Amino acid sequence: MHEDILLSIKNLTKHYPVGSTILGRAKETVRAVNGVTLSVKRGETLGLVGESGCGKSTLGRCILRLDEPTSGEIFFNKQDFLSLKGKALRKVRRDMQPIFQDPFMSLNPRKTVGRLIGEAFKIHGLLTTAQRQEKVSELLNVVGMRPEHAVRYPHEFSGGQRQRIAIARAIALNPALVIADEAVSALDVSIQAQILNLMITLQRQFNLTYIFISHDLSVVRHISDRIAVVYLGRVVELASVSQLFSEPKHPYTQSLLASIPVPDPGQKRKRVVLEGDIPSSIDFQESCPFMPRCRSKSAQCDLNQHRMPALTKVESEHYVACFNYN
Repeated sequence: MHEDILLSIKNLTKHYPVGSTILGRAKETVRAVNGVTLSVKRGETLGLVGESGCGKSTLGRCILRLDEPTSGEIFFNKQDFLSLKGKALRKVRRDMQPIFQDPFMSLNPRKTVGRLIGEAFKIHGLLTTAQRQEKVSELLNVVGMRPEHAVRYPHEFSGGQRQRIAIARAIALNPALVIADEAVSALDVSIQAQILNLMITLQRQFNLTYIFISHDLSVVRHISDRIAVVYLGRVVELASVSQLFSEPKHPYTQSLLASIPVPDPGQKRKRVVLEGDIPSSIDFQESCPFMPRCRSKSAQCDLNQHRMPALTKVESEHYVACFNYN
């Protein structure tokens, strides 16, 4: 494994049983994540983007092992993360922290901000009580808040302030990897920019690596180095930000980019309207999942209608899962 690779996942899947028979067996299976292979370099930001329900949040939870993957491999810092248990798992988890979409739900309303941020040190037995209080004050300063806020409760703050508290909690143990799941989608646009700029500053200051999950391509473009486009539990395109926005290859990526609002009302953009319904992740077939909605379907697609397109390198650091490029 390349020494600059912090996280590597291979053929990761997550299936959920739906319903049950008289014998207790699952009637059907939801394939939320379906064979994802990715790597994240140390110090970079990888954006995961796609429609709601495409599996990007489930992928993030599987990487953190908040949900146990059905199959596949996860290597973190050259360690087989899925094989770890007990104390070994807890030790590695110090280096992997989440930031959730809704800080009001993820922050315990019965605990003060100081207790919420300092809880990680207590769990891992790292600092004394006095040292924890000092560290909490330092972290609050780092995220643009005041030390006296430590004695207040989450409901006393605005949404943007609560997200700053969540970020302070995430970076408390100085992790190597932070997975931010729709971290700014619930905030006003002006506050979104402040939080994104804060995250960029913290990345440089603490040498953080981000996986940034969002449905908003404009937000992902602002913070990411590379972007992975997810459709029905699979990565259909992976490229640098400049490559993806200037030369999108996959028809689904092209439709997502065409949906971004143009700030200039006088400027017209060609619309790419997707026809047909999104295929069910329950009724799984070994074929291109985007084919029923694709406007670029070719004879090559018809010849391969009973197999899945592989994520193939088409240019330097640009990969696409499409039969027109396989």
